[in-house]
Amino acid sequence: MSLVRVHNFSVSLDGFGTGDGQTLEEPFGHAGTRLHEWFFRTRAFRAMTGQEGGPFSVDGALADTWDGGIGAEIMGRNKFSPHRGPWEDEAWQGWWGENPPFHTPVFVLTHHPRPTLEMEGGTTFHFIDATPEEALKQAREAAGGKDVRIGGGVTVVRDFLAADLVDFMHIAVVPIFLGRGERLWDGLEGLDERFAIESTTTPSGVTHLMFNKR
Repeated sequence: MSLVRVHNFSVSLDGFGTGDGQTLEEPFGHAGTRLHEWFFRTRAFRAMTGQEGGPFSVDGALADTWDGGIGAEIMGRNKFSPHRGPWEDEAWQGWWGENPPFHTPVFVLTHHPRPTLEMEGGTTFHFIDATPEEALKQAREAAGGKDVRIGGGVTVVRDFLAADLVDFMHIAVVPIFLGRGERLWDGLEGLDERFAIESTTTPSGVTHLMFNKR
């Protein structure tokens, strides 16, 4: 059976995985880019955005595992779009331009399905109204035996953890306080009983937590 993986998911010291008040200009609300500055400096991010080079680092080595062996991704609607409710403009194609970095089928969880969107580079967005179990079944079929990545946002990761569907999770704890937004850990007591957890802190100040299902 393929694995279900979470990679490079950043949270603040007070547990928020995104800030308050998402807009088109601020995808992570009042958090801005602060949760992800560590990732933006890595070779993995530079390659993802069509850039070359970048430093070799511990942060980068951990970030670089996000893509290996992945055959499909599941994400929430607000990772794909800042819009709420029925789609008023289906011309919106996500934050990533004509060639998104996923290069696999991507299943976008939404209560307002829309037609499948095929992009350059092999990314195809499927918009589905489904439970975590139903979405995972579809993603596994599309992944062709490879692993499935849970891409976020916070609600989607929390829902898959609550349903006990995650096999591996990499959380990057960033040394900032957000105070408000969406918290990852709410309602998830007992994770330490379900996962073996390792941690390492890098020179950037980020603490990387690795959760492997027992």
